Amino acid sequence: MGSESVRFLVPEELEGLRADKGISEYLEDQSRSRIQSMIKNGCVLINGKKADADEKLKALDEVVLDIPDMVIPDIVPEDIPLDILYEDEEIIVVNKPKGMVVHPAAGHYSGTLVNALMYYCDDLSGINGVMRPGIVHRIDRDTTGALIVCKTDEAHRNIAAQLKEHSIKRLYRAIVTGVIKDDEGTVDAPIGRHPSDRKRMAANVRGAKRAVTHYRVLERFRNHTYIECRLETGRTHQIRVHMALIHHPVLGDEVYSSGKSKYKTEGQVLHAYMSGFLKPANGDYIEVTAPLPGYFESILKKLREESR
Repeated sequence: MGSESVRFLVPEELEGLRADKGISEYLEDQSRSRIQSMIKNGCVLINGKKADADEKLKALDEVVLDIPDMVIPDIVPEDIPLDILYEDEEIIVVNKPKGMVVHPAAGHYSGTLVNALMYYCDDLSGINGVMRPGIVHRIDRDTTGALIVCKTDEAHRNIAAQLKEHSIKRLYRAIVTGVIKDDEGTVDAPIGRHPSDRKRMAANVRGAKRAVTHYRVLERFRNHTYIECRLETGRTHQIRVHMALIHHPVLGDEVYSSGKSKYKTEGQVLHAYMSGFLKPANGDYIEVTAPLPGYFESILKKLREESR
């Protein structure tokens, strides 16, 4: 009988959840009942102590699981081209393309950003386990743009702490449906897991965590608006949920709107435009910008032409 050890730091979005629920949400290929069984058998440690199923998780808690007979295929390095925006001895900032899943999970064991990173880089942080080497935060499959990847565990802890403190500057660009009247605004509405659909998030639900999105209008069109969003917090699907909440869903969003569009969007028109953070090695502030992808620029061009 073999086993696989998985270690990760609890992301902020899971803070306050029961250990069994939060761990099963993080480890997408493990059911809640299996996590409960592992906790009962003493196979789960939180900060070095045996976990209780009903204890509450805190952000940056260290969770270690000894998963018996873990059935996970080897994560194979794949020669997939990467657009590297910045790299030093501790971190890489990648410009993630549309349609690429960030890390392997059930149904996606190849073609992910992690597969590409493992081919490109010999060393990646191991804090988030074999499925998520180097991954300290995520962006959705159909969202493009800047993603910070950590090479060392020390850098991983440092960037994770900056994320928890909301000190990383994160700017997104999006095209939303409808014309936003005000030049700028703020959506302050807590976000949590949808009560009946585990794959969706929702605002103002039980157990929701504070979420704040600041937006400003960059350009208005006949039936759409081009905006920039600054995240004060970093909840899952935050911009998508918040813009839908104020009746301006992101163009092409198939989860939080009808998704129907006459433009070729292939999912939501959302781009992680810039990340500003302190370099773990020396504390120097750096900003890394990801240029708008071609499909995004093409839609902007069409909207401008139609609005003349």
